[in-house]
Amino acid sequence: MRREDLADLGAFMAVAEAGSFTRAAAKLGTSQSALSHTIKRLEARLGVRLLTRTTRSVVPTEAGEALLGTLTPAFDSIEGQLAALGAMRERPAGSVRITASEHAATTVLWPALHRLLPAYPDIKVELSIDSSLVDIVSGRFDAGVRIGEAVARDMVATRIGPDLRMVVVGSPTYFANHPIPLVPQDLAGHRCINLRLPTAGGFYAWELEKDGREVRVRVEGQLAFNNSAMVARAAEDGFGLAFVMEDHVAAQLADGRLIRVLEDWCPPFTGYHLYYPSRRQPTPAFAILVEALRYRG
Repeated sequence: MRREDLADLGAFMAVAEAGSFTRAAAKLGTSQSALSHTIKRLEARLGVRLLTRTTRSVVPTEAGEALLGTLTPAFDSIEGQLAALGAMRERPAGSVRITASEHAATTVLWPALHRLLPAYPDIKVELSIDSSLVDIVSGRFDAGVRIGEAVARDMVATRIGPDLRMVVVGSPTYFANHPIPLVPQDLAGHRCINLRLPTAGGFYAWELEKDGREVRVRVEGQLAFNNSAMVARAAEDGFGLAFVMEDHVAAQLADGRLIRVLEDWCPPFTGYHLYYPSRRQPTPAFAILVEALRYRG
């Protein structure tokens, strides 16, 4: 294979992944017209159309999808081998891309990175904050972070945080006019603040458990958000009950701004895990990051 062929294939991958000639050109540091010419030259050489261009996006054709399925693991392998050469350097170097929720990023990832990165100036980390269940392979992420029980079986998983716990909370102002709920069924008589998750396709059902009995409660109320911080804020301001991470409202619980209820229905569960494909060859930079994140509690 000629070197220019390899460059053309890389250009095709960039356009297919970006879904746009403009974004791909910016990433590759070239012009849109030059990139378009490269793709046309590649299509002419192969004798098939690889991309379908519309006014809004660029998507691979069936032939393009087949080629992309071959190229992606091959280029990933090449990148892994090149990155592995960093082990021969005195200082580990490389880039690591991780997708995680905002809660995982702020409570687990950032504290570890804050300690690690000053000692390794040649390691670069990109955190993509996303609450949806991202496909790390198609998204070209090195790793993702999820609750332990949600990690797929074909992934390598490393525990990076302690057990977590959800809590049902309300403000003193709210409870001045509403009774304390004693069982999950009592929530039907309360104003509750809903949370919409991108992966749920609707509002999150509160997951409660006691003595092995699991209950999922669909709650009703005047307010709904797609952000846990706003759910907690609305509860603190007296607009209803909220179901949030315990550590997210620890300060409010400690000083009495929020009151915990249904505590016996909120047991702890397995905390965050860093996960990545089992076939992935860890680079020195990635290995150092995994070791720094590993939970030793």
